[in-house]
Amino acid sequence: MAKIILHHYDSSPFSEKVRACLGIKRLEWLAVEQPVIMPKPALLPLTGGYRRIPVMQIGADVWLDSVAIVAELERRHPASTLFPAGTGGLATALQYWTDREVFQAAVGVIFGGLGDKVDPAFIKDREALSGRPFDPQAMAGAVPYLSDQFRAHAALLSAQLADGRAFLEGAAPGLADATAYYNLWFVRAAFPPAAALFADLPHLGDWLDRVAALGHGTRSGATPDEALAIAAAHAPDPALLAASGEHPMLGQSVIASATDYGRDPVAGQLVGASAQLFSLARQDAQLGTIHVHLPRIGYALSLAG
Repeated sequence: MAKIILHHYDSSPFSEKVRACLGIKRLEWLAVEQPVIMPKPALLPLTGGYRRIPVMQIGADVWLDSVAIVAELERRHPASTLFPAGTGGLATALQYWTDREVFQAAVGVIFGGLGDKVDPAFIKDREALSGRPFDPQAMAGAVPYLSDQFRAHAALLSAQLADGRAFLEGAAPGLADATAYYNLWFVRAAFPPAAALFADLPHLGDWLDRVAALGHGTRSGATPDEALAIAAAHAPDPALLAASGEHPMLGQSVIASATDYGRDPVAGQLVGASAQLFSLARQDAQLGTIHVHLPRIGYALSLAG
């Protein structure tokens, strides 16, 4: 069986969400370090142009976006479930709060605080990724508002822990913990002074320590070239498409892109469309056939050409 390969970089907040899920499940995985900014010559052949991190690869199947990645980890490895209280739908939906509202507040607090210390190359890259100005100096003016927002988000987590529970859903950790944790981890790691925004909230510090102590599973290293060779040596798993339903574009050439930021289009044939995922078959000159799986929520399809 092909191994789990996570294309990431250590400071990536969305990768930390996935790494925390790997820790909850105590899984073995290969870590492929990808650049923080473009170019990413060993990633784009797998994704067809999608540049965001993390990306998960298993053989010649590739999952884009942390939402799709954690869903596939749960499907493949249901032991040590990410939904210990049976709240799979709610815990999955929680990501659309943490990945948007909380993340955007965290970004403003971090980079507004860093100001002119941010690498100009990073700024240029994130402007290309987002399609709009990325100006830490302008963010600095919004730091008081964003700090207030971030603390209010964190206070909701503190309230959830007020009855003394170990984790957000009770005695066992799950996706709710991983997705709520990573933005606070991001703030503490990238701009430690801003951790004061939530340091005094009751229960939160101990909970953060408990989630961190879960670790990241068993991590081994692999090179980008090794990951590409694995993709070339495998064929996509047709069983992943068995549960696909109907879609008016099924079988046609389509373009998929995110609707928020990082809208680099991915072109391929729509070969699967389940309730939560799209699956596209792509052809790469060196790798052969690659199946790319991405969430339906937050991504749009259009006919190619």
